[in-house]
Amino acid sequence: MIIVKDIYKRYTTTKGVSDWVLKGINLVIPKNRSVGIVGGNGAGKSTLLRIMCGADYPTYGTVERLCRVSWPMGNGGVEATMTGRQNAKFICRAHGFEDEMEERIARIQEFADLGASFDKPVNTYSAGMRSRLQFALSLAFDFDVYVSDEVTAAGDAAFKNKAQKAFENLVGRSSIIMVAHSDNTLKSFCDSGIFLYKGHATWYDKLDDALYAYKETIKV
Repeated sequence: MIIVKDIYKRYTTTKGVSDWVLKGINLVIPKNRSVGIVGGNGAGKSTLLRIMCGADYPTYGTVERLCRVSWPMGNGGVEATMTGRQNAKFICRAHGFEDEMEERIARIQEFADLGASFDKPVNTYSAGMRSRLQFALSLAFDFDVYVSDEVTAAGDAAFKNKAQKAFENLVGRSSIIMVAHSDNTLKSFCDSGIFLYKGHATWYDKLDDALYAYKETIKV
């Protein structure tokens, strides 16, 4: 279960303080429920996702995670000056898997399929290569909730197929909180939905209802 309590978020930039991206959001993500976050461009979907998993922090409010939550799959979790292998070792140590390090690294290396680049610095990778490494790092560990921000849209066709199958393997043993532009992708993996509009969030037990609410706001 993830409990989102009165979350507000805005950013400070060189141009000053932004408008509120998220305003007073209260949500309870039940256990074993996969959720799609929907809304227009700039609605704050990725921001809310990152706050829920701890990759970003709210300006006000709190998030209580009563389960093991991944970092965003395909995003974050790597140090660019280190090699893919060094990143894998670092994360294994951070998660307390030193005794299983070789087996975990082998899983990461096999899934990422980077060849010799696995032993080169991440800052030499293309965007697709980096995404494959980040996705593989997430899958190497067992989480109750996996967080995905447009992962299946990244990389080449072979990686998209591999990512799709990986998500399918998660169904039934872990839940997913997902942002994706494709309705079909959301429908493939998500039961419920969160609709973001003008900084506010509405929970829907059925994903189709969240999608319908979003489409009602974009009718011409």
